[in-house]
Amino acid sequence: MANYPQLDDCSGVWTLKEVHDAVAGGYWPSVGSRGLFMAGKQPALQNTVDFINLVTPGDASDFGDLTQSRSNNSAMGSFTRAICAGGASPGVSNRIDYFTIASTGNAADYGDLAAGNSNLSAGSNSTRGVVIGGLAPGNSNVIQYITMASLGNTIDFGDLTLARHDPGTATSPTRAVVAGGQGGSDTNVIDFFEISTLGNATDFGDLTEAKRGVSGASSSTRGVFTSGKDSAVKTTTEFVTIASQGNAIGYGDLTTASRNVGFTSDSRKAYAAGGFAPGHTNVIENILINSGGDFVDTGDLTVSRGYLAGCSNAHGGLNDGYQGTRIAPIPRGLGAGQRGIFAGGKLNPAGTVRTEIQFVTISTTGNSNEFGDLATSKYGAGGGASSTRGLHMGGFVDPATAQTATEYVEFASLGNAASFGDLTAVRAFSSGCSNSTRALMVGGNGPAPGFARSNVVDYFTIASIGDATDFGNLSAASAAVGATASSTRAIVGGGTNPDDTVTIEYFTIGSTGNATDFGDLTLARQYPQGLASSTRGVFAGGYDNGNSAYTNVIDYVTIASTGDATDFGDLTVARSQSFGGVSSNIRGVFLPGTNPDNVTIDYVTIASTGNAADFGDPGTIGGDMTGFSNGHGGLS
Repeated sequence: MANYPQLDDCSGVWTLKEVHDAVAGGYWPSVGSRGLFMAGKQPALQNTVDFINLVTPGDASDFGDLTQSRSNNSAMGSFTRAICAGGASPGVSNRIDYFTIASTGNAADYGDLAAGNSNLSAGSNSTRGVVIGGLAPGNSNVIQYITMASLGNTIDFGDLTLARHDPGTATSPTRAVVAGGQGGSDTNVIDFFEISTLGNATDFGDLTEAKRGVSGASSSTRGVFTSGKDSAVKTTTEFVTIASQGNAIGYGDLTTASRNVGFTSDSRKAYAAGGFAPGHTNVIENILINSGGDFVDTGDLTVSRGYLAGCSNAHGGLNDGYQGTRIAPIPRGLGAGQRGIFAGGKLNPAGTVRTEIQFVTISTTGNSNEFGDLATSKYGAGGGASSTRGLHMGGFVDPATAQTATEYVEFASLGNAASFGDLTAVRAFSSGCSNSTRALMVGGNGPAPGFARSNVVDYFTIASIGDATDFGNLSAASAAVGATASSTRAIVGGGTNPDDTVTIEYFTIGSTGNATDFGDLTLARQYPQGLASSTRGVFAGGYDNGNSAYTNVIDYVTIASTGDATDFGDLTVARSQSFGGVSSNIRGVFLPGTNPDNVTIDYVTIASTGNAADFGDPGTIGGDMTGFSNGHGGLS
């Protein structure tokens, strides 16, 4: 199922509805999945409509003609209909045309916009289409809607936050996201609104750059925006997670810089066609929505042209069924597909602070691989993750300046981290842990010059980009603790306050509040690495300040039962200053660290006891790396 990432690593018995929803949403191919590219200019205005089969892309074929030649038009689709609205003809047009997607032929009259409008954008779910912004003749903030299955004129929906023309629009089954455009000047503003509810748009976040001539497409969960122009035409492509407000993330490039491409999708791939670069082009290219990367040439339009629009009968806004959330898929193998992430860190004694993000597949031993980069080189951060998203919280930048900044990555897609939000206060040498919904940041050092230890515990809601909220407090201000979690409990062990401690404490993750005593480690130490299965928490390594020595000791606790830790075994090499191990529900993997610069990755089978074994080597060495995974015990 390599082309259908939402179905990867799943087997077992599926209901007929699950299969139907996966097929209807475009996760399985259908010969009836068509993408249409409408109108444009070359340099004369065009009434041409081309189509491609989204499953077997190649050169486009002639579909039919619009009722009127035009450019700078908009397009939207349902399961059965393709609709073209407005455009320059050469004056602004108020005309709306429609086609039946399953049958080639010329367009028929649908109705009218409220007024002539060009350089507008459009999107749809299975029932409602929305027409957004434009030049009418000045910059417009108006959102209008139609009912896709009916004929008639548009009805007022609400307003954008900023009047503008040439934005791009992406839709899920419930939400429309509108990005970029020109409103007096080029903008990076992203708005959103719920398609089923009339009202004004709300701020969503920002594109990576201000530009106009943007084109949008989507899966059921991810919006993709490509092409555009500021002082120059762009290859830039970026995405947002439609359900979660936040800034867009860059993840690929068009083969050629362009603006106002025709852009459409099914739930697997987005297809860009034509555009102005500055000459008109006939190229059709595509990108995998889930993973990104550069576009791949797949064919040609029948006529070179720019300023056209695209739509389909299989885009993500039509997928009201399967959206990658099937309950309890059965993984193949033990922890198949689960990733551990190592991020940042500091190479001692040279002191080089890293931006690198590396990953390992937890079920398979081997060396780490390149994932991407942090936005800022940092060390001593805390980590937490859900099954889809990992957070890198706080940390130091050189020269030991503590941060509030938190970044995140999506496990499914290699790439750079993006801004998530801020901690309640600057902190580093904290530890993080998480269940499937919340990530906790525990203790740490505050800012220079005193680097005062903190008892503060913050939490983020992992699914929602935004700032942290106060959770509660440790029993004492402490830095360099180890932390891990089950689905219900966070366990915090060791640290320094200022002497090394054996103390283990716990929190109930679903309820804010202060720490409660759990028991003691077998050895007082700072910087132990914490990881967990659904039942057992493990603390490994650290620095024994009382004896001025690195330790290889591994302890474990049963998370549901308070009490002292028990000896598990030993690491292959004593190490310290690694912030969090990574784990599946079966295997724990320990990061490199300082001793002075340890170069090994170790692993254990969490359910048994015994010494760690060699897992592989990291791509970069040094201490103060941060670890998190999409398969740890808090997700089980």
